[in-house]
Amino acid sequence: MLILGIDPGSRITGYGVLDVASATPRYVASGCIRIRADELAQKLAQVYAGVAELIAVHRPVEFAIEQVVMSKNADSALKLGQARGTAIVCAANHGLAVSEYGPRQIKQAVTGSGRADKLQVQHMVTAILGLSATPQADAADALAIALTHAHARRGLLTSGSFGGHRSRRKGASWRDFRP
Repeated sequence: MLILGIDPGSRITGYGVLDVASATPRYVASGCIRIRADELAQKLAQVYAGVAELIAVHRPVEFAIEQVVMSKNADSALKLGQARGTAIVCAANHGLAVSEYGPRQIKQAVTGSGRADKLQVQHMVTAILGLSATPQADAADALAIALTHAHARRGLLTSGSFGGHRSRRKGASWRDFRP
């Protein structure tokens, strides 16, 4: 059973795919969708196409994504939210269950500290998955999101004030929507 983790971005969207069929998550793939367009609509189309391609290639059963964090720069937060929403719509259109995790919750699940930096996350993802090389930061973040979801599925996440887990109904599609 595969989980697709996404670290959304309007310039670089990281992805990580894990096989969670056994008790220990196994690395399948990771990398980055590099957005080359200048106009917003085209950027979002590239995010959608990239996520759709990953779903077609890997056939994940579940989809996990990072929640938006409010930053000092409202424009950056808005662009991130649009890229995130695009990835969620793509997953929903493909019938995947969508789960969301806060940044602090992801860091807590992977490093043991909700205040870990990117280098600590990269190091722990590499160690936990037994990788021979350290993945790029965005790919490592996506793998951390997938690991967090794997822990949540097994009931290994602790509840706390560092962020919530939200899941959307599996198989829900816009085609099923009835106002």
